[in-house]
Amino acid sequence: MKNTPAQLRVLSIDIGGSHIKATILNKKGELKMEYDKIPTPAPANPDNVIKAINTLVKDFPAYDKISVGFPGYVKDGVVKTAPNLGTDFWADVDLSKKLEKSLGKPAQVVNDADMQGLGVASGKGLEMVITLGTGFGTALLMNGHLLPHFELSHLPVKEGMDYDDYIGDRALDKEGKEKWNKRMKKVFKILKTVFNYDTLYIGGGNSDKLDFKLDKNMKIVTNADGIKGGARLWLTEEESKTKRKVATPTE
Repeated sequence: MKNTPAQLRVLSIDIGGSHIKATILNKKGELKMEYDKIPTPAPANPDNVIKAINTLVKDFPAYDKISVGFPGYVKDGVVKTAPNLGTDFWADVDLSKKLEKSLGKPAQVVNDADMQGLGVASGKGLEMVITLGTGFGTALLMNGHLLPHFELSHLPVKEGMDYDDYIGDRALDKEGKEKWNKRMKKVFKILKTVFNYDTLYIGGGNSDKLDFKLDKNMKIVTNADGIKGGARLWLTEEESKTKRKVATPTE
């Protein structure tokens, strides 16, 4: 497989429950412009979301490829679930093909937490990424390789409640910050016990509402950090390994 062109420019898009964010990245995942955003339309069906993306990026600089993080289970660019946008709208929609047709460039679509994981992971050991926002996103990577995407947000955490119900936006709004933080302490204890991760990365719009001390192997990451994963989707296996070695010189 040929190496990725050195001057590659990637349009990296993060579709969220409240906003759609985008920027242009170079091959190294460096932002070539500040990321911009637009409110997620209501209803958030495919046509409306694609129209919003077109509006958002119409004045962006030129790009060669498109990477998208989507809030749901995505298989080979085809959306299977979209719990916070409407699965009825999205089930079996080939979003990668729709974006290629709309924007005229090759597109890859993955789960949003997976893309964030690619953007922040060091490539060392078992790394877990969670996103705290409209819902609860999760990704797992082993030595920099994405593992199959699990919809952990739909596991029951107590009777009649899954993780989306327990710590998503609706729970934060209903229960308040203090009770939400108590719930987050419980969730972190569960994740630590079940996954035995080497590092846990915490992203999403509600990560800044955590008000207690985190373990040394837990790190808060930003949307800007996560959106950088859009570049790694287009790297060859060899380039991806090289990039991680540069990022982790202590190996």
